[in-house]
Amino acid sequence: MRIESRPVPSSLPALGDVPPLLTRLYAARGVSSAAELDKRLQALLPFELFKGMPEAVAVLIEALEKRQSILVVGDFDCDGATASSVAVLALRALGAAEVDYLVPNRFEYGYGLTPEIVEVALTRSPQVLVTVDNGISSIEGVAAAKAAGLKVVVTDHHLPAEQLPAADAIVNPSQPGCEFPSKAVAGVGVIFYVMLALRAALRENGWFTEQRPEPNLGELLDLVALGTVADVVPLDANNRIFVHQGLARIRAGRCRPGIRALLEVAARPAQRLVSTDLGFIVGPRLNAAGRLDDMSLGIECLLTDNEDLARDIARELDSLNRDRKTIERDMQQQALATLAAMTLEEKDLPFGLCLFDAEWHQGVIGILASRLKDKYHRPVIAFAEAGNGDMKGSARSVPGLHIRDALDAVAAHQPGLISKFGGHAMAAGLSLPAAHFEAFQTAFDAEVRRQLSAEDLTGRLLSDGELVQSEFNLELAGQLREAGPWGQHFPEPGFHGEFRLIQQRLVGERHLKMVLQLPGSADLLDAIAFNVDPKVWPNPTVQRVLLAYTLDINEFRGRQTLQLMVKHLQAL
Repeated sequence: MRIESRPVPSSLPALGDVPPLLTRLYAARGVSSAAELDKRLQALLPFELFKGMPEAVAVLIEALEKRQSILVVGDFDCDGATASSVAVLALRALGAAEVDYLVPNRFEYGYGLTPEIVEVALTRSPQVLVTVDNGISSIEGVAAAKAAGLKVVVTDHHLPAEQLPAADAIVNPSQPGCEFPSKAVAGVGVIFYVMLALRAALRENGWFTEQRPEPNLGELLDLVALGTVADVVPLDANNRIFVHQGLARIRAGRCRPGIRALLEVAARPAQRLVSTDLGFIVGPRLNAAGRLDDMSLGIECLLTDNEDLARDIARELDSLNRDRKTIERDMQQQALATLAAMTLEEKDLPFGLCLFDAEWHQGVIGILASRLKDKYHRPVIAFAEAGNGDMKGSARSVPGLHIRDALDAVAAHQPGLISKFGGHAMAAGLSLPAAHFEAFQTAFDAEVRRQLSAEDLTGRLLSDGELVQSEFNLELAGQLREAGPWGQHFPEPGFHGEFRLIQQRLVGERHLKMVLQLPGSADLLDAIAFNVDPKVWPNPTVQRVLLAYTLDINEFRGRQTLQLMVKHLQAL
């Protein structure tokens, strides 16, 4: 791992009264005007810019006016769960007569609106189907729904193929011809925009009355924030508004009982919540339902208004998440053993790494691929058996390789090799016959080699530079915390430097607590590094270390102290 300084524009933008250090940090993250830092809801991009929005609103208005049955078809990840919840809660609040949801079980039906899921949907006797976080590639599923006489509204954010489904309306910022400026909006953000547009149209139509008051859709922003962060979409200016507003509601205690309960089981105070907590604390517990069981459990946790029921479900989700961690750890050990048996040095590994084990769990291969990608600094696809002679793979990529486009290139060069695929720049999923696995391994590695060099596979960590002694203080740590929200493509400020290692001890099994000292200073600093190798640390022979870290505020028994959260630890 090498530490590199994050590039900063030679000319810094004028951001008003923003302090110089924050101005430099914002500029390094692409902020060019003060308007990009406006976190008010009024600064959200307008829903009118979405292609297909009028058609979607027209279908939904007819459904409300005619008291038609609406079925929301979701996805089995956190974005899909929050999107499903937003759709159901908003439609009910807007006066829909009958709204229900259906989320495919990952292990029985796979992803998206398939013809098989349409058959299941028809048993609920809906008149309108609304997809959330899926549907843009559901050519056959939409056709089956239309053949059954249903109206279909597709809301999605994934990249489309050349052919679009023949839905009554498609709202997706990534579809051809859509002028919505942010292509980073998550599935939950898309359906939230649809609900905003629907409310505006209903308001113009005189729909709301004293008996049917206009709802405050801002009450759903905690869900929008959670799904946006958990889906690891880029936090552009628009998404930062969603996340900031949602976090503000959660911190103020004005969030869904399910989110509050998930924070309680994780022992995380809502008042101190930051955006990364949504991705590392709340999201995984919600995702555990879709990975190991049925995401309906997670959606019910978000939908319920009953505090006691929310706590019961949250405890069940927490238990599933612990099971997920155990399965993931075992799978990772198997994967590392497989690589070790190949007797390859890291430099000799394939550029595009594909691994398969018949015992691996379908619901956890995505996390496994992510862990191996982080360890080996290259695109990774982990495969599990899918039954009927097929395999399912979950892919994670590194900067410089658009993984969905790479799979598209493999499919174009070798038609029939891959059964189906879809995804984003950094994550994707695919299916292929097990008999094609070795051929796919070779083809994928060749495509990655075509796009990346050996230097691209060298792990690098971007730093915002070194802090001087006077900057190690609670005030700066607090400023940085509130200057976010930080996340994908808008990373939390991180710094690096050399320190004297005064004390070191393991906490739990793999966390290293340290006391540090800056060279030339008598001041001591607390630091913690998570998931260190217990065979390497603590090391009493090491007296100096190079660290990459972020500033954090540790609160214990009402007392706040500065703490460095160590991202990279290297003995000197």
